[in-house]
Amino acid sequence: MSGPIRLYMSMSLDGFIAGPGDDMAFPLGRDGGRLFNWLDDRMSDGPSGQVFLEAIATGAVISGRRTFELAERWQGDHHDGVPIFVLTHHIDDHDVPPGSAQFVTDVADCAAKARAAAGERAVLVHGASAAQALLRAGLLDELEIHLVPVLLGGGRRLFEELGFDHIELELLRRLEARDVIHLRYRVLHR
Repeated sequence: MSGPIRLYMSMSLDGFIAGPGDDMAFPLGRDGGRLFNWLDDRMSDGPSGQVFLEAIATGAVISGRRTFELAERWQGDHHDGVPIFVLTHHIDDHDVPPGSAQFVTDVADCAAKARAAAGERAVLVHGASAAQALLRAGLLDELEIHLVPVLLGGGRRLFEELGFDHIELELLRRLEARDVIHLRYRVLHR
């Protein structure tokens, strides 16, 4: 049995995952770093520590290309040498990703490779475009949203371009911590 493909994403109350003006020089945009203050408690015994340990216990990573580049390709190792599958529209033959990372252009192929690599462990998903592509394909199983009590007022939205009427979610878990609520949802595929 394979583990779920699960998005892990910090988000403002108004739905932004980065502040205005995010780019390679300023990856989180203006005030976007505020969305990650909860990581200060990642080594605690509390809810944020629990969520962080679950994230780094995953067996593979799916990332969008933009996120991969903004994260400086994680220098080829997101955590513990697990395979990184980068969902992208185009692969340049001369661009060889570092470490365990590999580029994949087909969303279903990307999900299958990540599930096979992760075995029984969950697959961690990073990036809005990767999450949206997986949702559209019916391949994203769960959302782990780290909801931060701030209104950024602008920036990059997580669910900007889904193209669906609606997607039903089932709340699986709600953990409150200092400065964040960790919400885990199951995606109810039709």
